[in-house]
Amino acid sequence: MSKTSIRNKLIVLLLLITIVPFGTSIVITYLYTKESLKDEFIEENVNLLYQGKLNIEGYIGELKNLTLSFYNNIDFMRYLQNPPAGDDYLAKETVKNVILTILYAEENINRVNFALVEPNQNVSVSKKSAVVFSPLNKFRNRDNYEKALDSQYHIHIEPMEIMQEESSNHKSNKQKDVFSLHRAIVNVPSDELLGYISLDINSEQLLNITHKLYVKDKEEFYIISPDGELIFRSNYEVSEDQQWIKRLIQNEDTSGMMEWKKDSFEGLMIYEKLDDSSGGWFLVKRIPYTSVFESALSVAKINILFGVIGLILVVLATLFVSFKITTPIRVLLQNIKQVESGNMNVQFDSLGNDEIGTLGERFKEMMSKLNHLINREYKLELENKTNQLKALQSQLNPHFLYNALQSIGTLALKNNVPQVYTLVTHLSKIMRYGMTIDENIVPLTKEIDYTKAFLLLQKERFGDQFEYSIEFTKEDLLIMVPKMILQPIIENYFKHGFDRSIEK
Repeated sequence: MSKTSIRNKLIVLLLLITIVPFGTSIVITYLYTKESLKDEFIEENVNLLYQGKLNIEGYIGELKNLTLSFYNNIDFMRYLQNPPAGDDYLAKETVKNVILTILYAEENINRVNFALVEPNQNVSVSKKSAVVFSPLNKFRNRDNYEKALDSQYHIHIEPMEIMQEESSNHKSNKQKDVFSLHRAIVNVPSDELLGYISLDINSEQLLNITHKLYVKDKEEFYIISPDGELIFRSNYEVSEDQQWIKRLIQNEDTSGMMEWKKDSFEGLMIYEKLDDSSGGWFLVKRIPYTSVFESALSVAKINILFGVIGLILVVLATLFVSFKITTPIRVLLQNIKQVESGNMNVQFDSLGNDEIGTLGERFKEMMSKLNHLINREYKLELENKTNQLKALQSQLNPHFLYNALQSIGTLALKNNVPQVYTLVTHLSKIMRYGMTIDENIVPLTKEIDYTKAFLLLQKERFGDQFEYSIEFTKEDLLIMVPKMILQPIIENYFKHGFDRSIEK
């Protein structure tokens, strides 16, 4: 009844027509806001990374220009093209002036080195040492020099020293912050190789640019060489053998965005590749979904908060309306149940002035008339039938029948026919039980005794064609039941179920 009541249906209906649209609106708003913020977030970070790329390329471009500045120095170029035969003091001073000018032209340059093919000489200087002239070591930096010579721009940027971001949790003794720029010096316009210039540059300026490209503790930033070497990483736990690095360096696109859900990371990866003349490095920004959708979650939380408040008000209003409408109906239903249980004198207060109140008043009037009719007609008729039955029963003289059956049984015993005596005894038991009118409710054991007697007579009648069994527990025998409750069932069997054509 509780599942199909009007109150429950009304509550469910009102909740559905409020919760479903409201909840759907919240979900759609969240999804739309989420995607809009995601697109906006990607666009902003693409622009930011592109601007970072321009800044880094501009900084490296300044360094490259320093490696070309000496081409305007006629004395130095003459020294490279036609080196003096002996120890020329003036020529060395020219070289010193050039190399010191380059060293102090940019505050982040730590060391400058010239490897001159002729006169087979190496010239180096740092901010911690004087200019040093030494014989050229052909094996030192040979791989880097060859890469610079083979490059289209005669430039090779060597990420030989790995830059790590300092962290309070991770401090490595191997942490280094220097990268090197190598240029092959060619006798323009010919392809004659005159030597190489190398700059060892402190990464402070590069790190300053890098730190502006990501939000610490929420985003990750990496600089990766074309060979997959991590030049810079904001997350110390990321290693060079992760799949996303391999996939990135194999990608032919110079910029783009990837969604990644491997290597314990789920989020967006935005990347920009520097020009090959600037080292061909990859600038990679990794942004977890938690950071991407942080704003969307904040908006969703606000919507959910207002949604919950609204739903609470809706639920309260729904319950109030439902109880207001259905309470009179429940009162009326309870009184109908009392009528069903036999209480015909039901009384209840007015249910209101609406249709339900009118229905309640009509119900009380109907029950009043019904009680009157029952008392007037039904009870009188019932009493009349009872009197007729008693009169009919009194017409039979039970003692006469009992005595007659007893006489027949005695005669059967005298003639050695015990079977007849048994049948007469069972019949007598059946008649005595049926004619006793002073009890309507009896223990089940009496019903079973009567049933046994009746079935024994049937067994005598049908012989081996009929078999039966009676099974009751001891507890069942004490149950009080209406008299003659089993008789109609057994009679119905012999009338409709028993088939004499069947052998047994």
